[in-house]
Amino acid sequence: MRLTRLACAVALGLACHSALAATAYVSNEKDDSISVIDLDSLEVSATLEVGMRPRGLLLSSDNRLLYICASDSDRVQVMDLATRKIIKELPSGADPEQFALHPNDRWLYISNEDDALVTVVDARSDEVLAQIDVGVEPEGMAVSPDGKWAVNTSETTNMLHWIDTSTQQLVDNTLVDQRPRHVEFDKDGKRLWASAEIGGTVTVLDVDSRQVLKVLNFAIKGVHPDKVQPVGVKLSDDGKYAFIALGPANHVAVVDARSYEILDYLLVGRRVWHLEFTPDQKRLLTTNGVSGDVSVIDVDSLKVTKSIKVGRYPWGVVVTP
Repeated sequence: MRLTRLACAVALGLACHSALAATAYVSNEKDDSISVIDLDSLEVSATLEVGMRPRGLLLSSDNRLLYICASDSDRVQVMDLATRKIIKELPSGADPEQFALHPNDRWLYISNEDDALVTVVDARSDEVLAQIDVGVEPEGMAVSPDGKWAVNTSETTNMLHWIDTSTQQLVDNTLVDQRPRHVEFDKDGKRLWASAEIGGTVTVLDVDSRQVLKVLNFAIKGVHPDKVQPVGVKLSDDGKYAFIALGPANHVAVVDARSYEILDYLLVGRRVWHLEFTPDQKRLLTTNGVSGDVSVIDVDSLKVTKSIKVGRYPWGVVVTP
């Protein structure tokens, strides 16, 4: 009897683990929902109702909590992924669009597009720690792997804003190309990649000196240059690739992250926004706003292998291991 009960408990534990493993969560701006994708079957397994106009998504370090920028609700919602229920809402400031989580797993740095602020919230105590004045229309947000820097982009000011996390103070600004939308640190925190939507470029900076190392330009045969509008950036952990979502160009650029050579352009869905790897980094998912789908890229072959229909205007995506 004891062995039977033990076997049942083990089986139940494995089933629960399987239910949470290999899952993607995609925010749908126009549906106020999250699409849940089973990454074994590559099909939508559930649709979850959330706040108004969800965009940015983040996971806690233990992958138990999903943070959701409910932009038109002026809140960051916190979902328990075991129950898939919203368990609380954080005071995010107005119109949260993107955010980043400090390595301490507590401090959320949230861009408030309408108020030209970055709001810092303690995700455990729900306390607002600081509100930092930045440029006009802040959007992109990243925290360095060592937790020293939080960097914000301001779309209208065309700047990157460097926030010292030890003091929660703005200490420097870097002018980049027009309408910067996203920033991403590489794994060792030595370089920062910043996309500029209207400028059509990606700027790579040395973090220690905060100096520009390279400005990437893109040209796709048969696509008008005005449609090449970089937004999301994703860097492979091995330092080999940078993948750049090129917006209404409907392509993802594949860049050699060491030499900065443009290796290829991959055709995906319409109006590609953001990207995320599966845990083994063998596949890359893209959110395609206008076509309402997610493209699946095989990283080894650099081929698009599948399109998964989700909700209306998919924007953000995260993946649980």
